[in-house]
Amino acid sequence: MRLISPHTIIPVLVNDQDEALQFYIEILGLEKRSDMTFGPGLRLLTVAPKGQQKPELALAKPDIPLYGETYVNELRGNQEHKLSSIFVTDDCQRSYTQLSERGVTFISTPSKQLYGVEAVFRDPYGNAFSLLETNQGIRTLFKTMFIGTAA
Repeated sequence: MRLISPHTIIPVLVNDQDEALQFYIEILGLEKRSDMTFGPGLRLLTVAPKGQQKPELALAKPDIPLYGETYVNELRGNQEHKLSSIFVTDDCQRSYTQLSERGVTFISTPSKQLYGVEAVFRDPYGNAFSLLETNQGIRTLFKTMFIGTAA
């Protein structure tokens, strides 16, 4: 029996789920997968690249009354220093240019690394994502681990 299965949903903290949905769909080109409300402040909203089954990104607005303002602020502060996920692209420079033209904020320009060409961007809430054009060896090795293609 397997205790842990592959990622199904990866949470991404946002302040406004509707605004985040607009960014992830209109700017990054992802599609909405789920949008369910379970009660006041309890909404499951997920997006993913077209054609990709999983994982999905959950655009999660932390419930301050449930978790407390101090803990939620701590969570948001930690997200500024970590990479949320990796989006794979066939051409990092082209995707960087397209996303920059759409208003995406990059914190690093495309640069050659041992594993491929990578640029890093942030969403409107400070979540950092890698935009990665992998070399063939890495792509084969990690084929099932990437989130999908942005842009």
